[in-house]
Amino acid sequence: MKKNIFFTVVLFFTFLISVNAQAPLVLQSDFGIEDAAVASMKGVAVTVSPDIKIYDLTHKIPVFNIWEASQRLVQTADYWPKGTVFVSVVDPGVGTKRKSVVLKTKTGQYFVTPDNGTLTLVAEKYGIDSLREIDEAVNRLKNSEKSYTFHGRDVYAYTGARLAAGIINFKQVGKLLEPKVVAIPYQKAKFVNGKIYGNIPILDIHYGNIWTNIGRSLFKKLEVKPGDLLNVKITNGKKTVYKAKIPFHNMFGSVKVGEPLVYLNSLSNVSLAIREGSFAKKYKIHSGADWNIKIWK
Repeated sequence: MKKNIFFTVVLFFTFLISVNAQAPLVLQSDFGIEDAAVASMKGVAVTVSPDIKIYDLTHKIPVFNIWEASQRLVQTADYWPKGTVFVSVVDPGVGTKRKSVVLKTKTGQYFVTPDNGTLTLVAEKYGIDSLREIDEAVNRLKNSEKSYTFHGRDVYAYTGARLAAGIINFKQVGKLLEPKVVAIPYQKAKFVNGKIYGNIPILDIHYGNIWTNIGRSLFKKLEVKPGDLLNVKITNGKKTVYKAKIPFHNMFGSVKVGEPLVYLNSLSNVSLAIREGSFAKKYKIHSGADWNIKIWK
């Protein structure tokens, strides 16, 4: 009898914990951290639920750079659990007719953001389970109706927090939309006639390394060994910015200080670096949908 009571109590508290469990809320923006914008978003989330767990992806996306916002989300999402709610606010069209949406991926994560291209790579990599438009009549910070320029605080942080805290479920976000998002066109990685074509989506900003969207499996098609020289051409639109032969190596220490190399980064993607220097700064290379690379033996 006592054993049955014990197991009943354990099951009851397990049920309470599962009911009250809240999903992580991960914030991204181009707001910077010099003023109160990010703190205001967090304050809204904590007001929604004092127990909510808030994390920062980054708030240093270059201003209005929707492409980089898309990249940072897809770079990070793999390392967060199912149910995580991401709020991304890079919104140069705030106040216009662009839709405010929540995308649920086929992997069970949620992305709260304007539908302006931010979801390009998330939708492509993880798939769209469903897409809903935020109903601002319900999911908007109280008394913010006359605020037209801070949807990150008034709509996205508020809706994201309510979803993460379990105050609303996904259906309560708003009406169901066609499972299609605004997408930014870019050069997808491909192997054609002995050459690999790809894009420079982001930089390893702190060190100035050049990161590409060319993965390990595609790179293997070149049948390269450490020490082999590779032809590398980088273009911005139709303009050639860099062209040279660079050795491939597994480690930075395989070349002398100041020398370049091709290597595979922590995401197993092809990258370029200068040992103890900045490749991006030296050759004035940036990232974006119009920055492309070609590699061949």
